[in-house]
Formats: sequence, structure tokens, C-alpha cells
Amino acid sequence: MEFINQNLDTFYFIALCLFLGIEVIANVPAILHTPLMSGANAISGVILIGAIIIMLKVEPTDYLSLTLGGLAVLLGTLNIAGGFFVTGRMLAMFSTKKKIDHGSIY
Repeated sequence: MEFINQNLDTFYFIALCLFLGIEVIANVPAILHTPLMSGANAISGVILIGAIIIMLKVEPTDYLSLTLGGLAVLLGTLNIAGGFFVTGRMLAMFSTKKKIDHGSIY
């Protein structure tokens, strides 16, 4: 309970960021989703590299920090991969479809 009381401002800040982020993303027009997703992927890539660098400086016997850092790297990697997958699918929706002749004999 002491930890929560000492870091109450941080918890309020995180809650405010969550609500603000949800509100901003919910009001983004559909035409801007692809550029926004690409920018988010770039930011996530920078954060992932920073997390890896910080993990290299953690003591090998600090299992909690290594576990949390490894989880952060895993989730960051999934976020980046999922973002690129979604961006690719969204861009494919705007591409023109080409008729492919498979050389059928009929």
C-alpha cells in the first residue's frame, strides 16, 4: 500500500494517458489510419531497441527485471509485427486488382 501512495501521481498520469489515447484514436478519420499506424510502428521500433539496450545493462541475477524486460520486448515485437500486418492489409484494400490469366484451355 505504501508503494501505491508514493506513486499515486504516476498512476493518475497513466490513467489520464489511457483515456486521452483512447479518445484521440477513436476520433481519427478512416483515411488517416494507415499513416498513423506506420508512424506508430516506427515509434514502437525505437522503443523496442531502447528496451533491448536497457536489458543488456541489467544485472544477470536480477530475474524480475529480466523477466519484465523480456516480456516488454516480446510484446513490443508483437505490436510491431501486428502493426505492419494490419498496415499491409489496409494498403491492399486500396490497390487495384489485376486480372490474372492462368492459361486455362476452356
